[in-house]
Amino acid sequence: MASLAAMGLMEWSLPALAQGEEIIAFTDLPANFTTAGRGGRSLDTRTVQPSAFITPVDDFYLVQHYGQPTVDPATYKLRLTGFVSRPVDLTLDQLKRRPRAEVVAGFECGGSSNANQNRLCGNARWAGTSLSALLREAGPLPHGREVVFFGVDKGMESVTHGRGTQMVEQHFGRSMNIDDALKPEVLICWEMNGQPLVATHGAPVRLIVPGWYGVSNVKWLDHIHVQDTRYQGRFMSRDYVTLVGQQIGGETIWNETSVSRIRIKSVLSRLTRTGSRFTATGFVLHDGTPLRSVEVRIDNGPWQAARMDSQNTQFSWKLFTVDFNNVPAGEHTMTSRATDTNGVVQPEETALADKKTMWENNGQFVRKFTL
Repeated sequence: MASLAAMGLMEWSLPALAQGEEIIAFTDLPANFTTAGRGGRSLDTRTVQPSAFITPVDDFYLVQHYGQPTVDPATYKLRLTGFVSRPVDLTLDQLKRRPRAEVVAGFECGGSSNANQNRLCGNARWAGTSLSALLREAGPLPHGREVVFFGVDKGMESVTHGRGTQMVEQHFGRSMNIDDALKPEVLICWEMNGQPLVATHGAPVRLIVPGWYGVSNVKWLDHIHVQDTRYQGRFMSRDYVTLVGQQIGGETIWNETSVSRIRIKSVLSRLTRTGSRFTATGFVLHDGTPLRSVEVRIDNGPWQAARMDSQNTQFSWKLFTVDFNNVPAGEHTMTSRATDTNGVVQPEETALADKKTMWENNGQFVRKFTL
C-alpha cells in the first residue's frame, strides 16, 4: 500500500478503517507531488474525511502576499472611515465586547485547481462580530457604495498609469459592494476553531466572507473604508483577475472579472474497499447556494447520487459519500459533479478552455485508480 504522503493524505483526516477496509490509492498524483511545507505562501495538502469536518488550525492552507506582519494586540485598532456618518476607531478589547457571532465556513484559494490536486482549501469555525452591525452603526452615506478592507501587510508595487510607471507602497486590499458587505454572515473574526486567531491566519483580526474565495478573507485587518467608486488595487484589478473569452455576435469578447464568489466545485478525496464494496468520499465548495445534487460515476457509467453528511451547513464545505459494488479489475476513472438549485452545474475541464487565467478553476476532477 502506498504511504500517506505519497497519496497526499493527512493523518488527522483519516477515520479508523473498519475491519477488512483498505485504502485504494489514486494514481493521478503527479510524479513530483509532495505534501507542502509551512511558511509564507507555502501550501498544505488537503484530503478530508467525515471525521475531519473541521480542519485543524495547523493544517489549514496558508497564503501570504506580503509576508507575515507583526501586530501588537495591545496597541491594535480597527478604523472605519470614509462615507459614513460616524467614523469608528476600536481597540481589540472594544471589538471583543461587541455581540458575538459564529459561522462555519469553508473556502479555497482562488488558484486551487485540478493541476495542484485542489489541495488549497479548509473548513473552520470562525467567531467574532458582525460586520453588518458595525457598518450600520457607522451610518453609511447614500453615495457610499464600495467597502474596502485593508490589512496591516504591505509591499512595494509597480503601477503604470498615464505618466509612466510609479513605485508605491500599498497595503493588501480587497473590496466588495456595500450590499455584499452588509450580509449577515460576514464577520470580523478573532477566533478560529474555538481558539484565539494565530498570526499565520491573520491575528489579531481578520475578515471572513463566507462563500467567497480565500483572497477576500483579508488577514490582519485594521482599516475598513467606505467610498463612492470602485476600488482597483493590485489584488482587485491587476491580480486575482479571471480572463474568459465569450462569443457574442460572432466575435470573441474578453471579459475580465475580479475573483470573488466561489464557483461550485466537488472533489473526490478518498477511495476505500471492503470486500466487493467501494466507498468514495469527497467534498463540495461553493458560494452557499443550496445544492440540488452531488453525483459520482466510475468510468463513463451512470451518475450515482451521493449521500451528504449531516454536519454540513450553508457555508461549510459539504462532505459526501457514495458506494459502488463489484468494480472489475483494471484501470478506472472516477468523477464527481455538483449542481446547485439555480441549475448551475460544475463544468467539465474542457468547458474551461476559454478561461485564460489560473483563477477560479472548478472543472470536474477526474481521479484515476487501478484494481
